[in-house]
Amino acid sequence: MLKRSVLLVSFILILVSIVLSACSSTPEHEGQLYKAGLILEGKAGEEPWNAKGYRGLTAIKEKFGVEVYFKENVETDQEVTEIVREFSQKGVNLIFGHGSKFGRSFVDMSTVYPDIHFVYFNGGQHAENVTSYNFNAHAMGFFAGMIAGEMSQTEHVGILAAYEWQSEIEGYYEGVKHQNPAAEVHIDYVNDWNNAGSALDAYERQRDVNVDVFYPIGNQFSRKVIEQAAEDNLYTIGYINDQSNIGERYVLTSTIQDVEKIYEMAAEHFDEDRLAGGVYRLGFPENVLSLGPYSQDIPRYFRNEIEHAVDMYKTTGLLPNELSVH
Repeated sequence: MLKRSVLLVSFILILVSIVLSACSSTPEHEGQLYKAGLILEGKAGEEPWNAKGYRGLTAIKEKFGVEVYFKENVETDQEVTEIVREFSQKGVNLIFGHGSKFGRSFVDMSTVYPDIHFVYFNGGQHAENVTSYNFNAHAMGFFAGMIAGEMSQTEHVGILAAYEWQSEIEGYYEGVKHQNPAAEVHIDYVNDWNNAGSALDAYERQRDVNVDVFYPIGNQFSRKVIEQAAEDNLYTIGYINDQSNIGERYVLTSTIQDVEKIYEMAAEHFDEDRLAGGVYRLGFPENVLSLGPYSQDIPRYFRNEIEHAVDMYKTTGLLPNELSVH
């Protein structure tokens, strides 16, 4: 009798343990998102651009509790095709390509993998299940140009661009001329996102013609230019990240791209079955572009002027030079 009672108690304890375990376990994710993947042109840890993509993927993992995968140093269309096939076999149904180069490959594969939604950045190609997010870089460049035009003592300002097609260039030029019509804008192209040697050569050419404010709009080379300018006691404007920690007072501000926020937004829309294919432009009004901390050298009155201009742009969609003609 005693033995039967002991067995009965043991059985009840086991049953209670199973029930409690079931109640305390985390429920499975129930949205459309199953697994997410990321394809990078460079290394995941490379600041600022690639690291932002990797942090965006990590944020998706933490927010949605799904498995994520990534591949780095991907250079060819054939590699992209093989990676997408591998991701598909693993059950990935949301794939990010961290750059414009992935647009054509994604569109070509969109009908082959209709159950996968593809997301990439800064391109014009799209399909029913291919989405491109583009930063409104013209506005970003405009506000950088306003600051450069105001803070230049020599009335020579420069921009060191990775490529001629970057819309920050025209925005920067317009912003400088709006704030300081007498200033001369010097433009050099590195023709690479990361070539620090070529960027520093261009920096030296501009420095030698009295440029005293520089806007390096590349990935890895922006840091090198900021470091050198700080050594030369010359101003810069940071790019993609808040780079004030590099040049301190000599970094007037930074034009920050909150790429991670776009990753989370895209995943949320996909999870809720409302991520549509297409090309979307995002910027200051959507709070994915912003200006970083201001240098102590920027006067308070001008900080207020810039902040007012940004607020007006968020409200009206018009830059200061456009407001003046309306």
